[in-house]
Amino acid sequence: MAHRGVSGRTSDDLERLGAQETDARAFRARVLERLRAVLRFDSYAWVLTDPLTTVGIDPLAELPDLAELPAVVRLKYLTPLNRWTSLGDVAVLGDRARDSPLWCEIQRPYGVIDVASVVFRDRFGCWGFLDLWRGRAYDADEVALLREVAPGLTGALRRRQARTFEVVSAAPRRATAGPVVLLMSDELRIVGQTGASQEWLRLLLPGPAGTAPVPACAYNVAAQLLAREEGVDAHEPAASTHLADGVWVTLRASRVQPGNLIADTIEPTSPGTRLGQFARANGLSDRERELVELLAEGADTVETASRMYLSPHTVQDHLKSVFAKTGTHNRRMLLSHALGVRSHGG
Repeated sequence: MAHRGVSGRTSDDLERLGAQETDARAFRARVLERLRAVLRFDSYAWVLTDPLTTVGIDPLAELPDLAELPAVVRLKYLTPLNRWTSLGDVAVLGDRARDSPLWCEIQRPYGVIDVASVVFRDRFGCWGFLDLWRGRAYDADEVALLREVAPGLTGALRRRQARTFEVVSAAPRRATAGPVVLLMSDELRIVGQTGASQEWLRLLLPGPAGTAPVPACAYNVAAQLLAREEGVDAHEPAASTHLADGVWVTLRASRVQPGNLIADTIEPTSPGTRLGQFARANGLSDRERELVELLAEGADTVETASRMYLSPHTVQDHLKSVFAKTGTHNRRMLLSHALGVRSHGG
């Protein structure tokens, strides 16, 4: 049981972790270590999501059998019960487990009795979801602990997403040129891919040297296509994510004929989509995002003021707020981060 004293110490520990300079994967690993000491879960899946489409982009998982990963992803997207897209904050399976296709087909054979599900969502979007599998039921105190720490973890995840927009001074690592396409069956089995796919996938989810990359991001986008076709969720089967060194890519899933296969494509994220992700991750207001969009079009202060029906002085005030939120110091640096272009000075 997560007693009040344990809950408070755990919350304080996680708050300190959230303030440390670590990337999203290292941060999640440390959070899971703290939570496991209190909740004693057996397995987990913590997936970051595109804040707009809610589709998974960066999974961190420890499952009984990683060979089951495609099936776990597929059934997670096809299971309406406690789905992150409709979940308020925290929920458990409890006595509703038999209503979960994921539990019936995958979790029950491994002795899973209960699953605690947490969604990390704020007014700027959905930043991820966490499932904690366990061989015994969760109690009210444990659910309360997860509910208590969820808002702080949400903010920490969003801040780490914002840092990925920084463009380094050295030339960024880029994957091999050429179209990146993976063909999958409805069971998420890869039946074909282009030559460039392996390197792109390795950058998306680095693994041990000498091993083939796990196409987890591609699984998530394809599974969302299945969920959309089944009427489980209407979000677009697409996700934009950081590749490396400030470079962002977008994955999309669609049907191809003949054979009715699923095609996953990976391509550079468009400037407009990247700017939208940048605004969400940095917590910009609608007016601040509009300001950045006008600057991206090349508008100066006078034109921006006219098009936003503001005074030039108010535009400058908004711009100062944007600089503060994004950690940038001038317009050139701001647009470098928002659009992924090189900055060559102030």
